[in-house]
Parts: sequence; C-alpha cells; structure tokens
Amino acid sequence: MIFVDDGSRDGTPAILAEIASGGGTRVSVLTLPGNVGKARAVQRGVLAALEEQPEFVGYWDADLSTPLSELQAFIDVLDAHPSVDIVMGARVKMLGRRIERSGFRHYAGRLFATAASLALRIAVYDTQCGAKIFRANQEVRQAFVLPFRSQWVMDVELLARYIALVRPAGASSRICEVPLQTWTDVPGSKIRMGSAVRALWDLACIARQVARSHVVPRPD
Repeated sequence: MIFVDDGSRDGTPAILAEIASGGGTRVSVLTLPGNVGKARAVQRGVLAALEEQPEFVGYWDADLSTPLSELQAFIDVLDAHPSVDIVMGARVKMLGRRIERSGFRHYAGRLFATAASLALRIAVYDTQCGAKIFRANQEVRQAFVLPFRSQWVMDVELLARYIALVRPAGASSRICEVPLQTWTDVPGSKIRMGSAVRALWDLACIARQVARSHVVPRPD
C-alpha cells in the first residue's frame, strides 16, 4: 500500500509516517514536494506502485468512502476473467446494498455518467467512483505514463487512453464495473461551480479525442 501525500501542510505527514512505521515493507509513503492535485497524485502513486512489478495495481480514496472490504470482489473478477484489465466500483442504489449519497449528488452523478458514456462511446455507469483496480499489463502501464490534462475527470481521460490503446471495438469486454455493497458520502468535497464547468469542458475535449480515435481511414 502506498500513501500519496500531495504536499500536505498539516499533520498528515506525521500520521502517514506512523502508519508506515507499523506496516513494515508492505506500507510506504510517497511525499510530493508541493500540491499537484488529485490527478497528478494518483498518476505518481500508480507509477510508483508499478515499479514493484505487481500483478494488479489500483487506487482508492483515502477517506474510504469505498471500504477496503470491497477489494476482494474486484480481485475475484480479475482472477476469474483473464481478458478483463480494469475493474471499477459502481455506486448503484439497489435493495440489499448500502449506498449513502445525497439526492443532489446522485442525480448530478447520473447526468455526468450519461455525458461520460456519450463521450467514451461505451455504456459506463460510474466513471467517478474512486475505487479502481487494474491488471498491471503493458496497456495499463502506457495509459498512466503521461500526466493527465484534466484535474476533475482524470478517470474519464484514463479510460479514453486505455480504449485508444486496445482499440474501441474490444474495450467494453475488457472493462468491468462491480456494484458496491457499501459506499458512504464523506463530507468535504472540494468541487465548486468553477470546477464543475471546467470538468464539463475537459469532458468535451475528451469526447473530441475519442471521436478522432474512432475514425477509420478509407483506402483510395
């Protein structure tokens, strides 16, 4: 487990150091010299994890909105389906599942998910859930090599990169969404109106990139 400290100026470094000291070689801390934002922090963390040559790699929100108890279900999918490279959590309100999310965030999320599906040209339910696990193969490694241009919709940009690498026609069968048993909306979101507008602009840019990747040259 790698904790990424994105230039914290509070007591976070000391807390992470204490956690790492109790975890032996299984826990480490990647300290970034300044605040670079979630997208860059996730990319740096995943690249650091890939240096350990794992079978699987992923990222998880530090606030544990998605509890770590969900992790095994993700690994089970990758073990059972060798053709699947990406497993993503999906916050689906269903009987028998505990998805605690405000009504506003739920419906705003559904609108964004529809836009993301149209941009990516695949039927994805929840791109923004912060729990994702990947098979550490060449395509996944390449998708993380470059910094993300988008700050708030880096998950969509990541999927767009992966789809372009594996060719659009086969992408849907290599990505799997797992409905979560539990997800809790932890207070403290930093998304503001200006960020929402920027996210929509970034999504439009991603849609144009995906559209170009779907163009098939016609022979003369």
